[in-house]
Amino acid sequence: MKHHHVETSASLAIVMPVYEDAEASERLFRELFDQFGRDVFVVAVDDGAIRQPLDIHPMRSAFLEGVVIRLRRNVGHQQAIAVGLHYVADHLSGAQRIVVMDSDGEDLPSSIPHLLSVLERDDIDVVVASRKSRQESLLFKVFYVLYKFLFSLLSGRNINFGNFMALKACALKRISAMQELWVHVAGCVLASKLRLGYLPLDRGPRYAGHSKMNFESLALHGFRGIMVFAERVLVRVGVFCTVIGGLAVLAAVLAIWLKLAGFATPGWFSVALGILMIVFFQTGAITLMTLMLTGVSRSGMVSTVDYRSYIDEVEHV
Repeated sequence: MKHHHVETSASLAIVMPVYEDAEASERLFRELFDQFGRDVFVVAVDDGAIRQPLDIHPMRSAFLEGVVIRLRRNVGHQQAIAVGLHYVADHLSGAQRIVVMDSDGEDLPSSIPHLLSVLERDDIDVVVASRKSRQESLLFKVFYVLYKFLFSLLSGRNINFGNFMALKACALKRISAMQELWVHVAGCVLASKLRLGYLPLDRGPRYAGHSKMNFESLALHGFRGIMVFAERVLVRVGVFCTVIGGLAVLAAVLAIWLKLAGFATPGWFSVALGILMIVFFQTGAITLMTLMLTGVSRSGMVSTVDYRSYIDEVEHV
């Protein structure tokens, strides 16, 4: 695919991944035109759909400006967004505001003006939608709370937003140069150190069909977010293991003192000292492995990914 500039007068670009969701995306196209008219350029990334491949005609019949990017294979929700954002960064130099949203209707087009109004502030680079209410089951909500706690514990950062966000052009330039964008979009935004604004928004119902994300997919998505902060997680695990190892040494010294002072019951000292030695050596081994993995993650990070290698075809309206 040759590099070329897309001629458009729209200053707003919307990136959305679409996977086997053609019916819902058609309705979204119409609502986006009703909301913004010709002032928006839509970049729809067809993530290797087979049953319902995304066609350019619904976008054309909705009178929208935009492109449909068809990928060679299914790469997943996050990498499809990364491809779309790289495309905007390379081809839409006039886009001053970029919105990332899902194509199923849960990210409401009527919420976009609210995101953009907050984005106008000089001290904000990215505005993210934090959810006020969710349509998911109680089990999902419980595990989501546990995930946020685990994420905060391991990474030291709080995450309470997804992919629905608005970015300035300078923010897009920054995150498109980050390898973490290909792992987890929200995690990349957190790691970018850009100035974030939070806007509480309700999640809408799906326009059509059912979610393609099962519990395993959601769990994998969550752990990919933690992977963005792999070095910080490894350091925290290493510090925790060091503390446990130090406590084991202190407990062993205390056990020896009790033995020498004659307070230990028969058999107690040998069992306690054996357990404490096992704990010490295990935590020491884990600490050593985390230090080695930290070095590997730092030296093994690829600087760039050529998004064009994922693209099979780009069709323009």
